[in-house]
Amino acid sequence: MFGYRVPAPDEAMLISGGRRGLGGAPFRVVTGHGKFVLPFFRKTRFLTLAMCEAEVTETCVTRQGIALNVRAVIAFKVGNDTESIINAGQRFLSDQDQMSVLTGRIFAGHLRAIIGSMTVEEIVTERQKLAAEVLDTSKTEMAKIGLIVDSLQIQSIDDGDAGYIDAMSAPHRAAIQRQAQIAQAQATQTAAEAQQEAARKQAEYARQTAVVQAEYSAQVDRAQAEAAQAGPLAQAHAQQEVLAAQTELAQRQAELRQQQLVAEIVKPAEAEAERIKLLARAEADRMKIQAEAAASYDRVALDRMLIDQLPQIVKEAAGGLAGANVNVLNGADGLGEIAAGLVSQGLTILDSVRQNLGGQDSDGRNDGGNGVLELRAKEDRRPGDGPVNVD
Repeated sequence: MFGYRVPAPDEAMLISGGRRGLGGAPFRVVTGHGKFVLPFFRKTRFLTLAMCEAEVTETCVTRQGIALNVRAVIAFKVGNDTESIINAGQRFLSDQDQMSVLTGRIFAGHLRAIIGSMTVEEIVTERQKLAAEVLDTSKTEMAKIGLIVDSLQIQSIDDGDAGYIDAMSAPHRAAIQRQAQIAQAQATQTAAEAQQEAARKQAEYARQTAVVQAEYSAQVDRAQAEAAQAGPLAQAHAQQEVLAAQTELAQRQAELRQQQLVAEIVKPAEAEAERIKLLARAEADRMKIQAEAAASYDRVALDRMLIDQLPQIVKEAAGGLAGANVNVLNGADGLGEIAAGLVSQGLTILDSVRQNLGGQDSDGRNDGGNGVLELRAKEDRRPGDGPVNVD
């Protein structure tokens, strides 16, 4: 828009030709915003607020009278407040490059003054102290011209050909060299020890490697020997197992054959023997029963024979009484009594015969049946027959 002006962020706009500025300044200061400026009636100028740099190279004499070439760099700018902008605008608006020149000259003077109050040792060893003192002494002057210093750096200090700084640093260099030599010797010794340790470790490693290789070789040889023997050993074990199996099979076959023989011969023989024994026992029992039955039959036959012979026996007994003088007192009853007595005597004789037949001979055998057979033989024997043998 025509007549409307806006300053850059790092600039201050100075408007002159109208009202006076703050503190009676011949211009008004505008920063950070735009302003409408009447053309032809107002004049607008811009003052930089950016960072500027000034380099100082100055020969300064120390308190010891030794000349030192000092090189320093100053970083400065116009202050952000209105007062600083006014002071800087009144001094540098027409030629803003003069700010660096003037700042360098101001710092060169303060640098010579401060170095003149210090020794070389202090200057060399306390550069930061030197910079701080220079800043403190120049702050008031710089504020009057509207400038502020952000930093001051002492870049180099040189005594030229005087050699003072070199001489001053000689003990330190010697100490440093001595320390360096000691460190080098220690490093060399450490390196030698490290080499010896490395050699020892290598030898130990080589020895362990040789031992391990020997063990591996022995294991390989043993494994090869075992492998070489494995075949015959396995074959021998196999043959031994075959023989054991064959022996066990033969034993089992023998046991089986024994069981078969027991089943085929012994058991049938035992069964046959038992059968024969049972048959013999049964036959003995049968013969005993038959003998007992025969004896019982013979006794019955004897009893029957005696009963059959009883009349004859009674008759013979009666015949024995034929010549006797017998008086019968009670007639028929008395005669019956006599007959009854004879019968009783006959029965007594029969009992005696039974007892004799039921007794045992001198061998302990029952000869009841033999007596009956002998009696029958006597009865059946005729005059003129030979003797009868009774088995």
